[in-house]
Amino acid sequence: MLRKFMTIAAIAVAPVSVLFSQDSTKKATLNISGSLDAYYRYNFANAKDSLRKNNYTSFTNSQNSFELGMASVKLDGSIGKVGATVDLGFGTRAAEFSYNESGSLAAVKQAFVTFAPSGKIKFTLGKWGTHVGYEVLDAYLNRNYSMDYMFSYGPFSHTGLKADIALSSTFGLMVGVANPTDYTSASFGSKNFIAQFSGGSKNGKLKGFLNYVGGKDFSGDNTINQVDLVITGAVSDKFSIGYNGTVKSVKPSSGSTNSWWGSALYLNVDPTSLFGLTLRGEYFDDKKGVAGFGTSLFDATLSANFRIDNLTIIPEFRLDSAKDPLFYKNSDTDAPTSKSTGSFILAATYHF
Repeated sequence: MLRKFMTIAAIAVAPVSVLFSQDSTKKATLNISGSLDAYYRYNFANAKDSLRKNNYTSFTNSQNSFELGMASVKLDGSIGKVGATVDLGFGTRAAEFSYNESGSLAAVKQAFVTFAPSGKIKFTLGKWGTHVGYEVLDAYLNRNYSMDYMFSYGPFSHTGLKADIALSSTFGLMVGVANPTDYTSASFGSKNFIAQFSGGSKNGKLKGFLNYVGGKDFSGDNTINQVDLVITGAVSDKFSIGYNGTVKSVKPSSGSTNSWWGSALYLNVDPTSLFGLTLRGEYFDDKKGVAGFGTSLFDATLSANFRIDNLTIIPEFRLDSAKDPLFYKNSDTDAPTSKSTGSFILAATYHF
């Protein structure tokens, strides 16, 4: 009886042993990276009220203060066809990015698992930064330190399931389903459809991304549709251009559709590997008040990049203007009276 039991057990364990022996031949990898950013901002209007800092974009809502942006650590692990990423952030930048979350989830910038059954397709399940727009959360990946309006009033992240499909060596397609924008948890909520079509030249100097997000918002009362285009081009090794255009429409369950739209051009000059300049010009039209402005805005931002190994020092001058009074002067006590304002930022970013 004992011999029979041992025989059955051996047969049952054999496939598991083979499975583990096969897995043991695969090499697991773990990459650890991270970043840190800090800044000082001074708005030249120097409004005295703490609520009137003349800042309407993400991550730089301060006046005459040294601030920590975000400390980040990212772990990327993989073995064979599967992988996982855990990307954590701490600081005001991370808190604004995860504004819908509380507790430990507020520190989770990204957390997802991947499975690539072939070199042509990869599935991702979890939370990741949005595919929409030119600018991204991590400060060291942007040449301007302050953010534009399109980033600030567009999606930040998606939690769901997506598939990245390689159509050819230069063209790709991403399709997926996700919770309403910026919600890690959305029980009973309608899901959004997300997509991206990407392409470019064979030499990689010209790239384009057509992005989409659509579906109900978290409340279920509004239908959201956003179409976004990003184009980047390297004219030479010292000069490149970026463009981002987007339109977001919102249709209430009872009411007509309204929208905001924006367009931005980025001119990048790098005379040497140690120094670069970026001029951003952005027009943001929200005359219908979908984003809360009820007017149109323009920002012109000139940022210098001084690079010392993985450290980048960014002195930046920014001018914001609006069609209607939107910004506070020092002497304003109630409503804003100025149509424009200027700011200076000194920032530093480091990544490893």
